[in-house]
Parts: sequence; structure tokens; C-alpha cells
Amino acid sequence: MSLPKVAFIGTGGTMSSLGADNLDFIDYPLNDHRLEADEILARVPETARFANVLPVRFRAIPSFDVGLSDWRELAQLCEDLVRQHPDLVGIVIGHGTSSLEETAFFLNVVLKVDLPVVVTGSQRPLNALSSDAGLNLVNAVRVAAAPEARGKGVLVVLNDEIQAAREVTKSSTLRVQTFVSPDFGALGHVDRDRICFYRQPTRRHYPETHFNLATIAELPRVDIVYAHLGSDGTAVRAFLDAGARGIVSAGFAPGHPGRVENQLLIEAARHGVVVVQSRRGFSGRIAASRRLEEAGVVAADNLNPEKARLLLALALTTTSDRKKIARFFEEY
Repeated sequence: MSLPKVAFIGTGGTMSSLGADNLDFIDYPLNDHRLEADEILARVPETARFANVLPVRFRAIPSFDVGLSDWRELAQLCEDLVRQHPDLVGIVIGHGTSSLEETAFFLNVVLKVDLPVVVTGSQRPLNALSSDAGLNLVNAVRVAAAPEARGKGVLVVLNDEIQAAREVTKSSTLRVQTFVSPDFGALGHVDRDRICFYRQPTRRHYPETHFNLATIAELPRVDIVYAHLGSDGTAVRAFLDAGARGIVSAGFAPGHPGRVENQLLIEAARHGVVVVQSRRGFSGRIAASRRLEEAGVVAADNLNPEKARLLLALALTTTSDRKKIARFFEEY
């Protein structure tokens, strides 16, 4: 019986890194030794027990430098792979964990392929003692090859857990259990005997989305303003002066900026800047309250500020109508 074919795209990150020794958990980026997809697979031969894995070189880049051009190329690469390999059943993307959740969410709402796409990474370099890189990659390949992974949007697989791209966030700097979905928990687990799904996402995701990267030359400027005691609105003024078309307010829980910022944001909304209210807290939903409606501010639902920023930027490529953008936040 032939194994399913899964593509593995390597984009760098800790999963691709080699430390100076097997206890180098922190300073390994200074070693500047990153492996490409085929080189990673050579060090994790166990993936071949579950799939015929096609290595695809992208480029080894720090995840905090990822941007629209990289996402565009990744999305196009996924589409090219599906077209070139009709027998492909899934795609795995290795990624640095610093911005993994943003790449996963962005791809979740722009991809035009109809097979599982799984993003994975690691907290410890590939050659570290007790590295999580190898098992995370094996598990990601297993999930990408699983028929039950179809139709669930982009999935994030680390630490034996399967998370939805929309809901997952990085919660710890160094711990291997860093990726969590605070409001609803994991979709399932990757156990030795089987892939176990217990729920599925209900929000809209690829391939049936409103957004088409082929028509987006650049993303409009959208900034995040973080609420804190004593803020005098300097950040809001600076973002507006820089030409922001949208601002996401990471407000005090349950979703409110400070007094000065609030007045500036309301004024900005009256002059055509789209303002989205999120929260600086770890979890929770921002309701479309009467206060926000009267202020002309969009509720982010339970999207964290960084994902709200991406959805707002994409929405602004299609419309500047606040009510239409509010519907995007209800739907995605």
C-alpha cells in the first residue's frame, strides 16, 4: 500500500536551527545555522513512516521578519504544489514560533487550495537535548495526511495538539506547551495510535473567502495601540500622522481604551479611519455594544489584536464601509 504524499515547506525558525551544542536553548540564533526543508527531513527520517514527504525549499528567515511578500509567495507556492502534484493530500509549513499564529491566520483566510495545510514549529532547536522539533514535524505530517483534517482551515500542530489557526496563540516564551487556544481549547490530539479530532472550527476559512492575494499589491497601514494607565494618546496621534487607515485598540478588559485614547479613536472613526476594538487580555470576546456602535467602532469578537489587525487590513482592501467590515469580523 502506497503512502500519501505530503509536501513540507521549510521557512526557517527554531525547527530549522542548530545550536552551538545540545544545551543551547537560548542563544542558538547567534549560531546562524539554519537547515532547509530537505536537510530537516534527513534528520527526521521517521516522517517517511507516515507519508511520502516532498521537501520544498523556501528560504530560512527569522519569523519576526515575515511580511506580505512572504505570505504571497507561500500562498502561491501552495497553489503551485497542488497543481503540479495531483496526488498531493496535504501541505506542512515549518515556521518560526514568534509569528507562527499570524502566518497561519493569514493563510487561513487567503489560500485557494482545497486540502489540509498544517503549520508547525518548535521551541527548541533541532539538535537540542529533548528537542520538540522532530516529533512536531512527524505529527504535522500525520495530520496533513489525515482525511479528517480536510475542511477545518489551516491547522497548527505542536506539542501533540491540533489547534485552529483562528484561535491559537503563543502563550509562553520558552515552554514547549506554548501554543494554546484560550477560549475553546484544542481541536484534537495527535496520539501514537491515531489522529483524534473532537471539534471543528465554524468560522469562514479557505478556500471560500472574500480575499484574493493576486489583486492585493500592498496591505493598507493598520496599527495596534495598547492600552495602559497614563497613556496620553501619543501612539494614536503618531499612527494617524503616519497615514493609518485602520487602528486596532488592544483595550483594557473587557474592551475599552483609556479616556484620552478613546476620544482620539472616536474622532478618527468619524474621519474615516476604521477602528476595531480588541483586548489586551489573554482571552474573551468583545461584544458589539451600544457604546461601540455609537462611537462607530467595530468589535473584534474574540480575535486577539494581531489577528484583528490582519483581518482589518485585508478587509480594507475590499471596502472602507464600517458595517461591511463589521460583518467580516462576525464571519471570519
